Amino acid sequence: MKADLKAVQDVVELISGGWRAQALHTAAKLGLPDHIEAGLTTDAALAEATGAQEEGIRRLMRLLVAVGVFEGSHLTGYSNTPVAEALLTRPGSLRDMCLLYGEEFYTAWGNAPECFTTLQAGFELAYGEPLYRYLDSHPDFADRFQRTMKAGNLFFDYVPEVFDFSGRTIVDCGGGNGHLLSVLLEAAPDARGKLLDRESVIPLAREYLSKTVGLDRVELFGGDMFEAVPQGGDVYLFCRVLAGWSDDDAVRAFEHCRRAMSGPDARLLVLDRMVVDEHSTMLPALWDLHLLMTTGGRHRSVDLFTSLLERAGLVVERAAQLPMEATALIAKPRS
Repeated sequence: MKADLKAVQDVVELISGGWRAQALHTAAKLGLPDHIEAGLTTDAALAEATGAQEEGIRRLMRLLVAVGVFEGSHLTGYSNTPVAEALLTRPGSLRDMCLLYGEEFYTAWGNAPECFTTLQAGFELAYGEPLYRYLDSHPDFADRFQRTMKAGNLFFDYVPEVFDFSGRTIVDCGGGNGHLLSVLLEAAPDARGKLLDRESVIPLAREYLSKTVGLDRVELFGGDMFEAVPQGGDVYLFCRVLAGWSDDDAVRAFEHCRRAMSGPDARLLVLDRMVVDEHSTMLPALWDLHLLMTTGGRHRSVDLFTSLLERAGLVVERAAQLPMEATALIAKPRS
């Protein structure tokens, strides 16, 4: 019986996906998009600029042209495509994401069989400690992680379109470097903000917020959202921070917010990717597995988040869709 050539091709495409990812990682590591942007468009010039072998550059570029990262050839010279431009060293670049996913997180995925068998995080298996503890003791990695998170937050600019933050006190629980809070405060000039995160993250948030909305509009709190949250907020936010924690942990954080809310008009927003088991699309399914690899966590469904919020005395008022298959759940105190 003849082989199913389409099936064979599909298998080859799947198993070679890691090679393409590592080729892209190498391009980012060597800064090839930046060098091409600067006018170094030949194999020889790129090799000299990066310290690589000219043959290695030619063979790497052959693949990256084939997959649409660059255009041209070793005969005509190379140019950047929009994909390569997304890796240029500039604000909003995906370069740090490419480096992180091609190094530490790629190593974590190397433990996939044991991870799926034991449900222990691949990162912990690879590095001997949980991701967040590793972040606290490796500041360079933590900086790259925060920049990666910022680059992946493409839906932030759309959050003010699904909820009105005007005149409110916004409490961002696990707010990282303050990117989301700055976007919301810029969209609502009469709003004020409070940011809660680990003590080690607060200096990053202070630096970022001082350059964007100014520290006169924000208060920074170092602490643990599972122990306490700032009091008196009109809006409490949880943006992509609960996936690595248990359902009971999430309920405990929601309960703290419920008790700390300014009143019955206060709201709690969960911003995250939501999974479905039937007819799933690619991004939520992929990132759900990636969470297992990095933190041992998972994405939750809308129904599960709804039940956790209800356990904490909150009721989902509505759901709104955001770009990159993210969802905003808006919950209010139960009457």
